[in-house]
Amino acid sequence: MRHSKWKAWLYLLPALVFLGIFMVYPLFDVLIYSFEEGYNSASQTFFGIGIYNYAYVLRDPYFLQALKNTFILVVITVPLSTGIALLISVGLNSIKRLRELFQTVFFLPYVTNTLAVGLVFMILFRKTPYSEGLVNMLIGFFGGSSVDFIDGPYWAKMFVMCFYTVWVVLPFKILILTSALASVNPDYYKAARVDGTGKLRIFTRITLPMISPMLFYLVITGFIGAFKAYSDEVAIFGTNLNAAGMNTIVGYVYDMLYGDSGGYPSYASAAALILFAVVLTITCINLLVSRRHVYYS
Repeated sequence: MRHSKWKAWLYLLPALVFLGIFMVYPLFDVLIYSFEEGYNSASQTFFGIGIYNYAYVLRDPYFLQALKNTFILVVITVPLSTGIALLISVGLNSIKRLRELFQTVFFLPYVTNTLAVGLVFMILFRKTPYSEGLVNMLIGFFGGSSVDFIDGPYWAKMFVMCFYTVWVVLPFKILILTSALASVNPDYYKAARVDGTGKLRIFTRITLPMISPMLFYLVITGFIGAFKAYSDEVAIFGTNLNAAGMNTIVGYVYDMLYGDSGGYPSYASAAALILFAVVLTITCINLLVSRRHVYYS
């Protein structure tokens, strides 16, 4: 028995070493950096230990703007994308013919490079001296006035960002929910139809509870993914996200490390740990909520 236990730990050793080097050690390193005041990356020196880095970050208007953008993105895109994906998945599940074709079509954006998709969105929404852009042409066709979605008002830029994010994450969610719907035991539906249960009640009382673990998984991963958003914004608004007013927390961390205002790993570490604390808190809340509303068969 003892020999088999050591053998199991030996099999796990490569994975544990990998996690220790690339996850546990960097986390502790970032934690140490975040408390080193006045850290100089060139000389590897600092002049004190304290919470000044956190105070600076929480007062920095660029970080507050990034925090606002990230929260708006999370609050809008996660429920919206999950709801739309559920509706599409239910529709696909009811189609007998050409189901696989439609699933492939909906999945195509997921295998497309996000920067390429972002470039397409920028072309669709950007106003240039030579063109109003396809979206503005459609708005004008219906009698509306053109809007500069890329360099214009904040609400217009946030609309593009939320639209793009929902578009990018939909394929994966549709794939997961379609598989979840296909795995529901059809005997439940047959019994409900025999009892004369309506479609809406079947959906709320059978379908939703049976796929609730997958819905919960998508909500959790959706929150985490939205909080880590950065490359999507760069694809649409360029690298100077502070000037565009569309930076995110991850973008702020990157700017503090490598951007025009870079060279401040202590500030970047403090911002990264604040993001970690926010994501951990929301994940814990979701886990508590799931105990009541998630059905595990």
